[in-house]
Amino acid sequence: MLSRSNRHLVSRCSLNSRSSHRLMATSSSLHDIFPATYNNPDDSSSNNYNIQIPPYAKMLENLQKINKFTNNKPLTLTEKILYSHLSDVDETLSSLPTTNIYDLRGNEYLKLSPDRVAMQDASAQMALLQFINTGLQQIAVPSSIHCDHLIVGKDGESKDLEKSIITNKEIFNFLKNCADKYGIQFWGPGSGIIHQIILENFSAPGLLMLGTDSHTPNAGGLGAIAIGVGGADAVDALTGIPWELKTPKVLGIKLTGKLSGWSSPKDVITKLAGLLTVRGGTGYIIEYFGEGTKSLSCTGMATICNMGAEVGATTSLFPFTEAHKRYLDATGRNSVSRYADIALNEFQLLKSDEGAHYDKVIEVDLSTLEPSVNGPFTPDLSTNISEYGPKSIENEWPQNISAGLIGSCTNSSYQDMTRVIDLVTQASKAGLKPKIPFFVTPGSEQIRATLERDGITKIFEENGAIVLSNACGQCIGQWDRQDIPKDTQLPNSIFTSFNRNFRARNDGNKNTMNFLTSPEIVTAMTYSGDAQFNPLTDSIPLPNGKSFKFTPPTGRDLPQKGFEHGRDSLYPPSAVPKPNPSVNIDVSPESDRLQLLTPFEPWNGQELKTTTLLKVKGKCTTDHISAAGVWLKYKGHLENISYNTLIGAQNKETDEVNKAYDLDGTGYEIPELMMKWKDEGRPWNVVAEHNYGEGSAREHAALSPRFLGGKMLLVKSFARIHETNLKKQGMLPLTFANENDYDKLSSGDVIETLDLIDMIAKEGNNGGTLDIKITKPEGKSFIIKAKHTMSKDQIAFFRAGSAINYIGELKN
Repeated sequence: MLSRSNRHLVSRCSLNSRSSHRLMATSSSLHDIFPATYNNPDDSSSNNYNIQIPPYAKMLENLQKINKFTNNKPLTLTEKILYSHLSDVDETLSSLPTTNIYDLRGNEYLKLSPDRVAMQDASAQMALLQFINTGLQQIAVPSSIHCDHLIVGKDGESKDLEKSIITNKEIFNFLKNCADKYGIQFWGPGSGIIHQIILENFSAPGLLMLGTDSHTPNAGGLGAIAIGVGGADAVDALTGIPWELKTPKVLGIKLTGKLSGWSSPKDVITKLAGLLTVRGGTGYIIEYFGEGTKSLSCTGMATICNMGAEVGATTSLFPFTEAHKRYLDATGRNSVSRYADIALNEFQLLKSDEGAHYDKVIEVDLSTLEPSVNGPFTPDLSTNISEYGPKSIENEWPQNISAGLIGSCTNSSYQDMTRVIDLVTQASKAGLKPKIPFFVTPGSEQIRATLERDGITKIFEENGAIVLSNACGQCIGQWDRQDIPKDTQLPNSIFTSFNRNFRARNDGNKNTMNFLTSPEIVTAMTYSGDAQFNPLTDSIPLPNGKSFKFTPPTGRDLPQKGFEHGRDSLYPPSAVPKPNPSVNIDVSPESDRLQLLTPFEPWNGQELKTTTLLKVKGKCTTDHISAAGVWLKYKGHLENISYNTLIGAQNKETDEVNKAYDLDGTGYEIPELMMKWKDEGRPWNVVAEHNYGEGSAREHAALSPRFLGGKMLLVKSFARIHETNLKKQGMLPLTFANENDYDKLSSGDVIETLDLIDMIAKEGNNGGTLDIKITKPEGKSFIIKAKHTMSKDQIAFFRAGSAINYIGELKN
């Protein structure tokens, strides 16, 4: 409800002629209505770790300029949030050839001012090592570090956490020192998974946030535009440099109906993944709208947005709803809820305009959704649970399920856990225990403490489940698995509520098939262990000759007694930490975990001439390019982690994995040949197929090839984050103008640009193509065309050798 003074201010605002009745206000009145600073000093909420409110006044000022320019053309929520965060609205609008604001989509680059940056411990290392190279003494926007990726899951929280803290002491100390020195909030090991903590503490309707993890869009469940990026992109925001994004198109998902029975929010996105495929969202922001949005919980919306990364989308988001208000209030952010309510109801900011234009619309009736199971080895192979049994026989998938795992950043909310515990309680009353290993991962200390207080943890443990640390664990490959021999060649299947299921991702075993589904279906399947079991229709035999059938699960979206705070030691000491320049960041030259960065060399002003080291066959994700699992310990040591470069890639010419051949026919492991050619001064390139770099935001997939002497990538198409990461590190990412040219190329071919100098001189504005000369080993040559998407700023990165070099030049 508006205060008396705010009601007076709003009454002075004049309505324009739009049917949506968007309120217009003067700059002074907007700043009277909304907090004058990003950190609200008058916040009286119980959440001491986030007193931040999106800059609604500034956002509305920017939108007023845009509305005037476009004559109040209706905008999507996506456009409102993005364009209201433009670093310079006038500059952007002046670049448009017409007053049609839709011309931006898919064509022009936006320069944006993010409100916040979040980094997880694996990716934060390289982000901060790059930030150190800028020479700056403090960060420019509120930021946080979250220690969640380096904790191994095996025996349970207390044992796993203790071991992981000892093992990673050097890394955690480095991150803590960087946080103290530069003024970054530090969430230590055990505090929780980055995306759950962001949702509980920092995400807010209308926020623009960058996160060094591909599942950063989880925060879109609370109405934010939250985008996964590499560390170099994060450094843009950390240093106050405008962050550049090619204007996405907008994919509207109209939700109707209401979920019921076994169906859950997870089924919305697993269904969409099957419809869109892993490339269908590339170049889009997915915006949900329609009456169906009002029936979803905030954490359910976060689950849906989280897995939008699996279809290649830039991010996903929902409009502000009553569920958001309830969640904000429950997590101690009453002021955020209050001001968001004003922004929505008085200024129409946090929803799309009536008549807003979507580039594509897909309608999903929630009332007809059936739980689905996605996999194996790709998150877009979607199968309804009723069809999974027959399909598993047809595809010769294992009939005995070997483990069930629930939690992760995708499905670890209180609502998820209460629906699951309902099923566990049903089975327990019938005398049943899980037949296979059952692992539970809470998303945060707040969730863990609340589950413990409400007796849920005890029920899990009494029924044979292993409750793990508040960390990524098995989902990111930190699983010290004991039930399957590590060297087995036999296939096995696991059911998980995770978001990604690439080959060998979870346990390092390429024969493990991970089937993604809701935590409810995972839990039910652990009581049968049989691929033919459909918990919606089938029963489980009991020892007494009777049978047991689950009833559809029920749960609570928010705890009746409120959230429990948990252990104070796992929370940061300050919501707004001050930088301390006296803190020393010491990186030993003898360390095998951390290594200071040497700047990459700048462009030499000549055409690129490279030799094809490898022609890649099929799917090549960032897991293939820069494997996680045991390699996570080297995230802060570029040289050491580069020994994993492309070790998961399949050679198109031989079908071998991690095998490439020198010009004389001698075979090498791929990184071994890269190092050899680097020592010989032979720049190299890689040729690959579609969606190259799908998956995680890990920038090592770009850093390592650059470090090892790579100069160019020529592929059929790129995943968005990876293409940007390559540009940030001074690589030249190109796509085939004619995809059939992929078939004409082979390893050993020399690929040479013919008009790169001209393209650089024109700052990328040369029509978007390059002529490429291909010379075969026997001397025959021909020319093909390739496409580029280099912007003026990205050309500057290329000239300087990397984005960090460029930022250093600007700031020093």
